[in-house]
Amino acid sequence: MVISSVAALRERWGDAVERVTESCGDTIVYLRRAEAHDILAWLRDTTGQEFNYLTDVTAVEYRDPERALELVYQLRSLGRREDLRVKVALEKSEPLEVRSVYDLWHGADWLEREVYDMFGITFAGHPDLRRILMWETYAEGFPLRKDFPLRGHFSRAEQTRQALAANPEAHYSLEELSIADAFGELPKDMQERLARGERGVVK
Repeated sequence: MVISSVAALRERWGDAVERVTESCGDTIVYLRRAEAHDILAWLRDTTGQEFNYLTDVTAVEYRDPERALELVYQLRSLGRREDLRVKVALEKSEPLEVRSVYDLWHGADWLEREVYDMFGITFAGHPDLRRILMWETYAEGFPLRKDFPLRGHFSRAEQTRQALAANPEAHYSLEELSIADAFGELPKDMQERLARGERGVVK
């Protein structure tokens, strides 16, 4: 049960587990930023925990300017069929940076890129941290932050001009572009592997 996970977390990590709450039947554990990566690794690797699937990484910013921005990890133990939500508070007066969990779950790759793109949180150690929804030269800031104007900082005409002037192809390798262009010509089994996110060559 998740309750046993909370008890084990508190016993092993002490005050690095800042607090635990319940919301709509979900258990939410708040971790101190300095130990967050180590605790997430412990949750993944420890017998009896085995939260081996990273469902999502996102962030929440509240309208209260004094309230910290929260980084959210949604974990699942596939074998035990249990979920755990983990949050890390990031004070806005400090650098919005945490250690990437790509080394723990490769599925964090695009998830962390989206959080970086939309909220401006930097993930140290991420292998390819660049914008994923907005173009690389996007200059208006981070669209899901509360200080971002509803219609953006620039006029619609200027937004359109910048979008048309962007050259997104320049930020992808020739290999990535050639695969995208030729996807329809690939064998069916290769299309299925690529759709699942597999990038290696099957031998």
